[in-house]
This record gives sequence, structure tokens and C-alpha cells, in this order.
Amino acid sequence: MKIGTVKEIKKHEYRVGLTPKAAEAYKNHGHTVLVQKGAGEGSGYPDEYYGAAGCKLVDRAEDVFGESDMIVKVKEPLQAEYALIRAGQILFTYLHLAPDRPQTEALLRQKCIGVAFETIKDRKGALPCLKPMSQIAGRLAIQEGAKYLERPFGGKGVLLSGVPGVPAAEVVVLGAGIVGANAVKIAAGFGAHVTVVDIDLDRLEYLEDIYGNRISTVYSTPENIDELLSKADLVIGAVLIPGSAAPKLIREKHLKTMQKGAVIVDVAIDQGGCSEVSRVTYHDDPVFVKDGVVNYCVGNMPGAVANTSTNALVNANLGYGLSIADLGVEGALKKDTGLLEGLNVYKGRITYKGVAETHGLPYTPATEVLG
Repeated sequence: MKIGTVKEIKKHEYRVGLTPKAAEAYKNHGHTVLVQKGAGEGSGYPDEYYGAAGCKLVDRAEDVFGESDMIVKVKEPLQAEYALIRAGQILFTYLHLAPDRPQTEALLRQKCIGVAFETIKDRKGALPCLKPMSQIAGRLAIQEGAKYLERPFGGKGVLLSGVPGVPAAEVVVLGAGIVGANAVKIAAGFGAHVTVVDIDLDRLEYLEDIYGNRISTVYSTPENIDELLSKADLVIGAVLIPGSAAPKLIREKHLKTMQKGAVIVDVAIDQGGCSEVSRVTYHDDPVFVKDGVVNYCVGNMPGAVANTSTNALVNANLGYGLSIADLGVEGALKKDTGLLEGLNVYKGRITYKGVAETHGLPYTPATEVLG
């Protein structure tokens, strides 16, 4: 199979779909690897590394798309890339189709095969290709939130840890999954007063067992969220429904009750955001202020730490990619039911229920399209 990776064109996206070592692994399995020149520079991998790994270096993304059977990316294709996608071509990347109707329609129109990192499941039912980026985003959310709490960046001027005689910051984490757990880890490490909110009592119990009285756990109800948001210095939106739009736990009315200079970091923005006021921002202009509250809604947070993120992502997805390349996409999907969960679109049909329901479009089970 011919495997291709291109330079990401999303604003301030520095990650790359293949590291040189990953490209070499595809080569060792007998496949051809095409890399657009400059694709790896943002992650610290110059073209000569790919050349040494036996890759074919290509000037234009159009030629990579034109020659490759499978495109391995990081982010979803953008409008400028839609027409480059060929019928039957495999897209192996994060797609996040639920909040993105134009992309969904484009992939259906192009009749490609879209395998989305974010909905692949392992034998335990977890999301192995989403997990490393969730770990990074959860940890980075506290780092960014702490920065934007600083007065020069529009925040309250609050130090997460406090100091002797001055209380620590109040950090509220909405969601106790991978993002939330990693946000709790860093916030508690800073010495903040952390409250984590979820409807999953098992997850709350798990975090309480780890941190004891260093954190508080609260069952998620509208009333509890109302109270916590009004007192919060920093709020981390960490809720996830795999493949579907995130629930709106933070209402526009909440911002009017929050403290001036408080910060919301909406990590769920890739799936539409868990705040009603959220809109996608970028690393060069990451925040906006609404009702005195600073909102950070960068849609590709891990791209800021591109070397770490690229390596973590490749560690998680390489085995799946090699399986697709070695067995063909249909063979790999039939062999691995967890990989089959990653199939979101197949030759003009939506094969992931959450995406179809979000957009009110017809749904065809993945097992049905494969025969």
C-alpha cells in the first residue's frame, strides 16, 4: 500500500501524522511512504530524517493525496483539502465529524473511507488513540488556565497554589474521564483546591481513592454546577461523548454569575464545546472575554507541544495503521471490532451512529457496509 502524510494546514498546527520511525515501520512491512516536504518540521523532524527512513519526499500535498492509498494525518481535512480526497481513499486521522457538518458532507461526497482516531476502541472499550491527546490536553489545560488567570492576560490575578495566609485557587473540573483526571493531577500538584464533577460515581470514587482529601468530588446536577461555577477561579470543560457533540453543561447565564476574570478552558471544543458561548480559537489568539470571563477554546491544544504530541499519537495509532496497510482496510476492520468502531464514513455512507444522529442523516452500520 502507498501511505502518505502531508503538512497540516490547520492554523498553528505543528504535529505530523508520521514520525520518521513510524514511516520506517511501514517501509519494513513492504509499503511505500510519501511525505510532503516540510511536514515534520513543526514537530522537530526535518526532511532529511524522512529521506533516511526511505520515504519519498514530495513537494505538494496534491501529489501526496493523488498517489496515496491511505492518508495518515493528525487533524481533520479542511475545505482546501476536500477536493484532493479520492473515492475509496482511506483517511486515517482525527475527524471530529459530529460538530462539523460541512466536513461530513464533503467526505460523503468524495466517497472516501474515514477511520477516525477518536472512536477506535481497544479490548477494554477504552479509546486508545484519543487517550494520549486527552492526557496532554488535560495537563495543558491547567498550564494554560494558570497563565490566563494572571492579570496581564485578563485573569483575576490569582496564583493556583496560593501562598501561606492566602487561599489556593478554586479549580472546577467538569468530567472525570481521561482529560479530567489529568487536569486534576496537575491542578492538585500545583496545590489548587480542586473539585471534580461527573455523573459516573465509579470515576469519582477512583479519583477520591487516589487523592483523598486533596480534592472534592461532586455528583453532576444543574444545581451543583450552578453553585460551583459561581465560586470558581478556573473551570476545565472535560466532558466527552465519543463521536457525538459534547453536552452544554456551561450555560450562557452562568457567565453572568461567575467572578470577573475567572477562566474557562473548554477542552471539549473539538466536539463542539461544553459551554454555550464557546467558539474555536487558535494558538495565536486563544481567548475571548464574555461577561468578564476569559474563555480559552483552542481546538488543537496538543499542537502547542507538537513533539510530545506527535510521538504519543504515533505510539497509539501505528499498530492500527500497519494492520490497515497489511490486511487492506476491509480485512483489518473485519479482524478487529475495536478498529471497526473507528469507521465513521464508508464510500458515501455514515457508519457511526453518533455522527448520523447529530446531523439527522441516514446511518448504515459498519458491519453492513463490509458485508
